[in-house]
Amino acid sequence: MKLPTKLTASGLLHRYALIVPGCLVAALAYPLFLEPSHIAPGGLTGLTTILHFYFGWPIGLTSLALNLPLLVLGWRMIGAGFVARTLVATMLFSVMIDLLRFPALSQDPLLSAVFGGVLLGAGHALILKGSATTGGTDLMARIVHHHQRSISIGTFLFGFDLLVVLLAWIFLSATHAMYAIICVFLSARVLDQVLNGFGQDKACYIISREHERIERRLIRELERGVTRLPARGAFSDQNLTMLLCVVGRFEAVKVRAIVSEEDANAFMFVTDTHETLGEGFQNLLWEDV
Repeated sequence: MKLPTKLTASGLLHRYALIVPGCLVAALAYPLFLEPSHIAPGGLTGLTTILHFYFGWPIGLTSLALNLPLLVLGWRMIGAGFVARTLVATMLFSVMIDLLRFPALSQDPLLSAVFGGVLLGAGHALILKGSATTGGTDLMARIVHHHQRSISIGTFLFGFDLLVVLLAWIFLSATHAMYAIICVFLSARVLDQVLNGFGQDKACYIISREHERIERRLIRELERGVTRLPARGAFSDQNLTMLLCVVGRFEAVKVRAIVSEEDANAFMFVTDTHETLGEGFQNLLWEDV
């Protein structure tokens, strides 16, 4: 079956329905928590936050000015659709940072680092779900990796965040740098949690001589598909059958109960799945960026 190659109007609307609120949530972190407590989060916006504290330059406008050359460089490399949405997200995010003025919700820098990081993570996750970014180091890392394959995207992002923390240490204080680390850490954790969902699925691997009875019960009672995988025991040197069954977070308890009832000597391990696509889970089809 051929995948769709162009965004429909409803698909485009759905993406911007995530991008716009995401920009708003992330931008609110600055007037409510980060600016009043002089906390510079990681990334390019963290760098412009330090410039704001030191020179008085507006955070949003400076971020936009630094992002525009990156968007031009990334246009052909990443794709026009993705870069166009990123341009919109970058402009919205930058304008909102400078125009949204609210009284600070906390004067405690620790609380500001915590809740500022939560808002940033949640906001950027919504933007990513809308198939866009706010530019910055994510786009910069893609460009650098495209031209220098030996530098991974993760290594570049970590290095840039470390640079921002060091600059916060130099131009602000060691205390502010430590609050920045807390903010960066929580932002990344919340972003992952929102992207992966709070109902993370579980992949159950089962090795048992009673695999046929177990798989029948899994299919009948949980209405989940089961895959047989050939395996061979290194110690026993015997051919075995391993069952793979992906279930919802709370269904894993039922899987364990079924396995224990059918074979108390079975071997089973359960892992988290970051994204489960297909029948019974998220739709596999997606629209091209």
